[in-house]
Amino acid sequence: MSKRKCLGVIATLAALGAAPWMGSSFNQALDDPAGVALASPQRAGAADAAKQSAEKILYYQDPMHPWYHSDKPGIAPDCGMKLVPVYASQAPPTALPPGGVEISPARQQMMGVTTAKAEYRSIDQTVRSYGQVAMDETRRVHVHVRTNGWIQKVFVDYTWQQVKQGDPLFTFYSPDLLAAEQEYLLALRARDSLAGSSFPEIATAGASLLDAARQRLELWDLSEAQIHEIEASGKPEHDVTISSPTSGYVVDRKALPNQYVTPDMDIYQLVDLSSVWAQGEIYESDAPSVSVDQEATLTTESLPNTALRGRLTFISPTVNPETRTITVRMAFPNPGAKLKPGMFVNVVLHRALGRRLTVPVDAVLDSGTSQRVFVDRGKGVFVPRTVKVGARSGNYAVILSGLRAGELVVTRANFLIDSESNLRESIEGMAGLPGMSGTTHESQTATPPAAKAPESPAMPGRPAIEEKGKPDDSSHH
Repeated sequence: MSKRKCLGVIATLAALGAAPWMGSSFNQALDDPAGVALASPQRAGAADAAKQSAEKILYYQDPMHPWYHSDKPGIAPDCGMKLVPVYASQAPPTALPPGGVEISPARQQMMGVTTAKAEYRSIDQTVRSYGQVAMDETRRVHVHVRTNGWIQKVFVDYTWQQVKQGDPLFTFYSPDLLAAEQEYLLALRARDSLAGSSFPEIATAGASLLDAARQRLELWDLSEAQIHEIEASGKPEHDVTISSPTSGYVVDRKALPNQYVTPDMDIYQLVDLSSVWAQGEIYESDAPSVSVDQEATLTTESLPNTALRGRLTFISPTVNPETRTITVRMAFPNPGAKLKPGMFVNVVLHRALGRRLTVPVDAVLDSGTSQRVFVDRGKGVFVPRTVKVGARSGNYAVILSGLRAGELVVTRANFLIDSESNLRESIEGMAGLPGMSGTTHESQTATPPAAKAPESPAMPGRPAIEEKGKPDDSSHH
């Protein structure tokens, strides 16, 4: 066979795909038909390997997920296989994963697409509540007398009057208290007279009698100063002054001049407003996120640009069946009594979660049953990724799984990208259904055309009208 005929056979086989390895040899034969030599498949593979080693490596890709690209060799994160290099001559068209979309830079600018990195940051979980300022019940004090008697003078005579510890409230006369004072003076004189006795037992008995009388006065709320005054004067006090046991405000007052009182009567109620409560409500879904001694921040419109810090002290063990909320109580310092009982306040409960992987809240698309984000793969490719979202704090959401630090996620126009992704998935799903491949199949049995009605001789193009009941002319012959 001549060289020209051999070249013709080689060209025919290469065109038919019978010998794929003959491509490079065939090109060489066309360039130099006189020196053509058929190369074996082994020699052709070695030549291709040498050519690839001299070519530029575009990127490395996951053999199981071709859409994952990396600039450096390594291990694929999804399947754990070694990344394979892709050369310039082997780069296939971009293979989009399921639901992925490709958007040109001009169209991204038109849509307003923005991205942000998934990164670790110190995050605080916050739970917001609303409520009212209330008096701290642990700082409420009730004023009573220890024996029956009469109120003589009243020094604090209206509600919400501010008093300090030790300020006089009223004077009190009691026959029993007066008798106890006289007994104390007698015991005092007896101790002095018996102190010089030659019998130690008698001297000790005088001292014990004085101590018993003194303790009785102390139990009836006489102060140390009042007892010293009785000792100094040597006379009992007819009217004993009752002083305020604490500093605060008078919440309730029942003291009137010349009023007869008994130990069971609540004469005054005082409250210390240097610390107050904030009674708030939280949703039952937020209950796992709050705990006692958690830090809280209080703000109110009455005190602009002021934030007070306190602690969560109580969580109700029950849920309100009407509002489906839980009552919580926070304690806040109240310098200057700026917070008034009954004032509306806003409270934010803080809980430090440490460093967590986060993305902007706007990046998460929540369908109610699942959450997903769109990851920017580069070169205009955006891929949906199902993620598990944890706590939210401010403008950030904690990602528990589904993302790695450093990946770019779409934060704006992700709804438009999601719509296009869903449309692409729907079209790809319909392409596999019977009759949706794009080719039409004609019916094997053609419908015969309808019989054409005869034209009317009088009106060409119109069908002739048959006159029923008219006898045929031929019947008359």
